[in-house]
Amino acid sequence: MIDKRHVNNRGGTQAWLTGSRSWIVLFALGCLLKYAIGIAGAATVASAPNPNQPAAALQVVHWWTSAGERKAVDVLASKLAEENIQWRDAAIPGGAGLGASKVLKSMVLAGKAPEATQLNGIVFGEWADLGLLLELDDVATPGGWQKLLFPTVWSLVHNRGHVVAAPLGIHRINNLFYNKKIFDRLGLTAPKTWAEFERVAEKLKHAGVTPLAQSSEAWQVATLFETLVLAESGPAYYRSLFVDLNPGAFGDTRMTHALQRLRTLKAWMAQPVRERPWPEMTRQLADGDAAMFVMGDWAKGELLAWGLTTDQEFSCVAVPGTADYHLYSVDTLAMFAGDYSHQTAQEKLAQLIMSQPVQSAYNQAKGAISVWRSPALSKMDSCARSSWSAFSKGSAFQAPSLVHRMAADETAKDAIVAEVHRYFVDDKMSESDIQRRLVSIARSLSKTGKQE
Repeated sequence: MIDKRHVNNRGGTQAWLTGSRSWIVLFALGCLLKYAIGIAGAATVASAPNPNQPAAALQVVHWWTSAGERKAVDVLASKLAEENIQWRDAAIPGGAGLGASKVLKSMVLAGKAPEATQLNGIVFGEWADLGLLLELDDVATPGGWQKLLFPTVWSLVHNRGHVVAAPLGIHRINNLFYNKKIFDRLGLTAPKTWAEFERVAEKLKHAGVTPLAQSSEAWQVATLFETLVLAESGPAYYRSLFVDLNPGAFGDTRMTHALQRLRTLKAWMAQPVRERPWPEMTRQLADGDAAMFVMGDWAKGELLAWGLTTDQEFSCVAVPGTADYHLYSVDTLAMFAGDYSHQTAQEKLAQLIMSQPVQSAYNQAKGAISVWRSPALSKMDSCARSSWSAFSKGSAFQAPSLVHRMAADETAKDAIVAEVHRYFVDDKMSESDIQRRLVSIARSLSKTGKQE
């Protein structure tokens, strides 16, 4: 079924995807593409032949590969199977979707775009403006999505008058997870202020427990840092930094305080701070090797997948200074239009994603909250209810994650994350040094934006 409203723009696509990249980079992307196809092929081979082959199939590119994430994917795949549509998994390992983003672009360049893909944040507009995404108005309008969705989520998936993605769930990033058994044994309560955090950390260290789990992986360091920026400043200043890329904001004393806090927290981490995947850091919390962990609530999904129970083995509070705020990332799936031969199956997937049963089951497994304004609160644990309460206060209390592509484009994100990581690993770098570098980056990007 071909919808004549959709327009293809292959010339523009090629220019945007390649830009000034060299053939070496494109070759590397091609290698990643072969790796992705190999994963999908291996999954197909591993499956036993099914005489009742589904009438339709959708290849889905995503980076949900941990235990909790796989449970969430299984919710979607099983519901799709009930509609006689096969979920052809093309999962690309790697935290924050760094590898998946490159693989996806290489697939599109090769003319092998998947039928569905995980996309995060403002990149929707870029893909949609190229005429590549299937518009989901025929599902969203009769489904009343605008009334069901939080306004922030509706704005995210609504581009130039059309719905271009199906939202799955909302993650809160400014969580402080803690091992409840350790806290109970030592008579500790979750810290609500930084002064309380310091006292708790001191007692944990004295008891021989690493106070704070942390990986030196760049995106994980930057995730902690953006949380500290929110704690030191609030959402308005946060948006001036990471959404507006205001050069003056990067030189502000509030940025200085956030950087100092990052370095102070380093003293409570296991030394040296090594580069480890986030599930390994979550495992340290679960096993009691570390007592606290600042991370998005996908970590909760992992803990639940391992059989732990909220408020028994672990619990969570907002990071000190952020109780009223919600640093967020939104899970979404977009559909590539292609030749429209998969449009019916793609629209069915979008319809399923927005159904109440899938919203509830998916987000319970993933650790997130529903994109619905009025979800089933009775099915939420204490961490989820706290997340929903903070997000439902409205945009004045919300901060879009830089690291997870909700605030700025890839160029800005990568540049800022790299500088923050450099500051974290190099104790000789001063706050003034990194702030000057960030101011310069913001000025450069602002000029680039004006020229474009």
